[in-house]
Amino acid sequence: MIRLIPSLPALYVAARVVWPSPWPLAVKLAATVLLIAASQYHLWSRLSSGSVFAPEFPRPVVILFNGAFGALALAAPMLLALDAVALVGWAVPGGGWAVPLAWRYAAVLAALVLAALAVAQAVRVPPLKDVTVAIPDLPPAFDGYTLLHLSDLHLSRLFPAPWAEAVVTRANALRTDLIVVTGDFIDGALSSRRDDVAPLRALTAPDGVWAVPGNHEYFFDYEAWMRHLGGMGIRMLVNAHTVLQREGGALVLAGVTDRSAPATGHPGPDLAAALAGAPAEAPVVLLDHQPGNAAKAAAQGVRLQLSGHTHGGMIRGLDRLVARGNAGFVSGAYRVGGMVLYVSNGTALWPGFALRLGRPSELTRITLRAGGALG
Repeated sequence: MIRLIPSLPALYVAARVVWPSPWPLAVKLAATVLLIAASQYHLWSRLSSGSVFAPEFPRPVVILFNGAFGALALAAPMLLALDAVALVGWAVPGGGWAVPLAWRYAAVLAALVLAALAVAQAVRVPPLKDVTVAIPDLPPAFDGYTLLHLSDLHLSRLFPAPWAEAVVTRANALRTDLIVVTGDFIDGALSSRRDDVAPLRALTAPDGVWAVPGNHEYFFDYEAWMRHLGGMGIRMLVNAHTVLQREGGALVLAGVTDRSAPATGHPGPDLAAALAGAPAEAPVVLLDHQPGNAAKAAAQGVRLQLSGHTHGGMIRGLDRLVARGNAGFVSGAYRVGGMVLYVSNGTALWPGFALRLGRPSELTRITLRAGGALG
């Protein structure tokens, strides 16, 4: 049952720090067992709920698991770097430098501190980030229009009802014209998360709360979640659009399903269907959980696409790997042809890897302005 690949960092830390230490054998064995146990966090999550995406432990346990798992993920490359330098030293004539045990202790301590900071950054109620987007053909009545972009709430044991209540309170206090959510509302079945999502019912904005599903909705009972979220006043744009009207001007808000939907037997994203019947002269704001199809959206005349999914890459440096799986898009604003793509770092993130270093969570307030180039 032990998963080999996640255990490798734990075994490396044990081999380079625990076993060279002058500790009693029983202590070394106990430390090694604890390291391997921490590395198997996703196995314990699966055993707790049947899914690696929904650890059903008390919140403090989920936080400790993330901290321990993160410390291993950070300590192993630090120790490997020290050993690589020592190996180079051995290869140089007159070399033979060895890594002092104290340096290895320091690397582990640094990893523990960074992991604790990373988890604290991940689980906080996110700060506000203001973004201005210029749209060339924006009707004058929508100049200065504000929308709040939420994404990747991942409501779960790690992000439970009190956290959701704090997010909703902060969101409503911003008094934006519109609130949009680009998917990944939950991690868990409706029976487990009903109380955690309940605070979202209080989200309010003059032009409503609109959303699209993320890939995590399809990991659980998708139909049940769509019905439940719709019943809470969150209007889902499932390959569909709505038209916002102000003083004779119009703005189209469209939404598509997630790219992962066909794998579970559900309709995939269909922008043509989403825009069918939309007024041709109105600029389009598109909600798409994943940013990978941005070039296609730009080619179909979308002016602004809002996405999430990447969590901003979570850790600076790691974000470059995340970008490779998302057509190069990972965090912030991008110009894609005549369209602006904004990729949110996420309001929260998956509780299976709740670490943030240099890629903070965010509540994103977007102000639309008339003007700008078509690109």
